[in-house]
Amino acid sequence: MRFEWGKFWDLVAIVFFSLILIPTIQFMPDNLLRIVIGLPFILFFPGYSLISLLFPSKQSLDTIERIALSFGLSIAITPLIGLGLNYTPFGIRLEPILASISAFNIICSIGSMKRRIDTKDPFLPFQLSQAQDLIKTTFKQENKIDRALNIILAIAIAASLITLVYVVAVPKQGEKFTEFYILGPGGKASDYPTNLTVGQEGNITIGIANHEYRTVAYYVELWLVNASFVDNQTIIHHMYWYDNFTVTLEHTSPNVGGNWTKQYERPYTYSFDNTGQFKLWFLLFDANAPTLPSAPERMKDFVGTSAEQRIVDAVEGSNVDMLSLNLNMRVSAP
Repeated sequence: MRFEWGKFWDLVAIVFFSLILIPTIQFMPDNLLRIVIGLPFILFFPGYSLISLLFPSKQSLDTIERIALSFGLSIAITPLIGLGLNYTPFGIRLEPILASISAFNIICSIGSMKRRIDTKDPFLPFQLSQAQDLIKTTFKQENKIDRALNIILAIAIAASLITLVYVVAVPKQGEKFTEFYILGPGGKASDYPTNLTVGQEGNITIGIANHEYRTVAYYVELWLVNASFVDNQTIIHHMYWYDNFTVTLEHTSPNVGGNWTKQYERPYTYSFDNTGQFKLWFLLFDANAPTLPSAPERMKDFVGTSAEQRIVDAVEGSNVDMLSLNLNMRVSAP
């Protein structure tokens, strides 16, 4: 059999769409075309190209069996390719998986074309015009009940495909959360400067990452607090306002599978003139913080005012709109 495009359009389409998917993902990662091609690329193309390679004869399998086996084999082949990549230096990442599955589809498709040419009675994909004629003839020969059932079945299949594309194209949002952390001078969560003398500077890094699926204006307050815990109640003796700042961050997706990456980090330096045992509280508010009873000034004591509720909420964890961190701070005379 000579090479005729009409008799190989199924395999040519697999090669074409496999090649198209690579630049689509690389240069248009949010394009809907990535999903439209990506689903059959993973769930159908590998199995169909392999079935065509192994069973080129028309007598080996009928069309329904080929389609069913194509889905089943694809679901098995794709994880096996990923498993193989796991034992290579490339690892299970987007680029190696995309390249490996594309190579598998293309190699099997080209091999299938060769086998289809060499086979005496090869399996040939249906022609659209022939399929339309067959559907029309079959539809006319059926009774009214069978026609109605076939129409309902076709609508159900179309609705299922549309729903699948929508679910993949508009994935459900993951858990919403904000990262709020403090790092010591070495860039790690250790060796914090908490034992200082009057006027001595301590250096830390304050970090924030927005995973709220929206743009957030964060407001951070720092308080130097001397308090005690008596009869399951927080007693605040001194509550010195120290500093505040704001930062607006866009949403960024958490990198669960790869290396953690920062979004916003701010080096911060503090020093104190008051001696004693304290906790340095870092309070993070989403948008606007509760108003203070009076204008803040550095080391102004807000004990006995409504501002105490901030620290009480931080200790009890009762304010869902606020995140808090603290460092035990000992300030001694020089």
